[in-house]
Amino acid sequence: MSRDYRLLWVGNFFANTANWLQLLTLGWLVQHLTRDTEASALLVIGVGGINTLPGLIVGPLGGVLGDRVDRRRLIISLQAFMAAFSFGFAWMIHLQVVEVWHVFAYAIVSGVCLSITQPMRQALIANTVPRHMLGNAYATNVLTIPGTRAIGPFIGGILVATLGFFWNFTIESLLYVGMILAFLPMRTPYASVSRRRPAAGTGGFFTDLMEGFRYIWSGNRVLFFLITLTIVPNVILQPVIFALPLFTDEILKRGADVGGYMLAINGFGGFLMALTIASFGFFFKRGMVCLATAIASSILALVLTQAVWLPLALVVIALFASTQTAFRTTSGTLTQTLVPDELRGRITSLQRIGQGFVVGSSLLVGWFAGVTSVTWALTAMGLIGLVVSIPYLLFATRLKAQD
Repeated sequence: MSRDYRLLWVGNFFANTANWLQLLTLGWLVQHLTRDTEASALLVIGVGGINTLPGLIVGPLGGVLGDRVDRRRLIISLQAFMAAFSFGFAWMIHLQVVEVWHVFAYAIVSGVCLSITQPMRQALIANTVPRHMLGNAYATNVLTIPGTRAIGPFIGGILVATLGFFWNFTIESLLYVGMILAFLPMRTPYASVSRRRPAAGTGGFFTDLMEGFRYIWSGNRVLFFLITLTIVPNVILQPVIFALPLFTDEILKRGADVGGYMLAINGFGGFLMALTIASFGFFFKRGMVCLATAIASSILALVLTQAVWLPLALVVIALFASTQTAFRTTSGTLTQTLVPDELRGRITSLQRIGQGFVVGSSLLVGWFAGVTSVTWALTAMGLIGLVVSIPYLLFATRLKAQD
């Protein structure tokens, strides 16, 4: 791989580590602040999903912006803000002035930045490698997601259990700084020159945004099926991860350190799947891989409800992560290869737009877990995932045919 891609990979590694460390820490911080209250389950799961809410509005607009300006500089600017913001929040915790609403505000602001930077970091892959290397480069980049999910929460859970929450947010800040240092010398030799045009005001933004929607609807209908199928892993099943603090506390009767292990083994399972794809490619048609893994993830959510023994729970959550990673790697590779660079920022952002609904599904799951139990909440997610994904397997023939 090229030097520029290696710098991108390192920067993404730092940024994704920060994201997973944040996810673990926010959930346990809210549980610490709301323990023994009736709304605890709702708030713990809700804070995990609230940072996806900005993706509904900010994400698509960020995609338009990313197709107009230098994507690298845009990411560096936003991550510099997050480095300062997370360090300031760490000191709020140190001074013991943090309340639950502060945590949710932090998650929302972080979500605004993430809804712009994450799609742009994916789009940069095609700007740092030639087209014939894109599939392998995308799969290799995915290693930074489950790999960091194994490292960040593992360390973060131990820090929460031993030293408290201050150091987690301080380390998050330093990780953003590390990403910036990696991106500064990086160049984008394969970026399309034609997409870099001056902004044309609000009307121009809206026109560009509609162009992205039209391309999905009529320019390539496979993208439409693919993007709507992402509802299963990204909206219906994503709260499984947010529910892990409740699952660890209520079902396994363990603390934040074991909660960190759960997220870490989740990352390890995803890492092995990403490594397999990066090393050997796709064994089956990529469209079928997307369909099969969406169904498998739903089934594993149901199996997790019976995993009351810690070793079994670790195995199930690792398998769950492997199916989620296989879906996201495959769908992401298909998207990047089907879309021209002048539309890449918008389409990549629109692919993530469904994640903006995660806050709704998370709050619903949190409420349901509060009035019933986390076991019933996991059962509901698994069953709904099957109901949504199986019709795609039966009727989405064009998606199944994608190689």
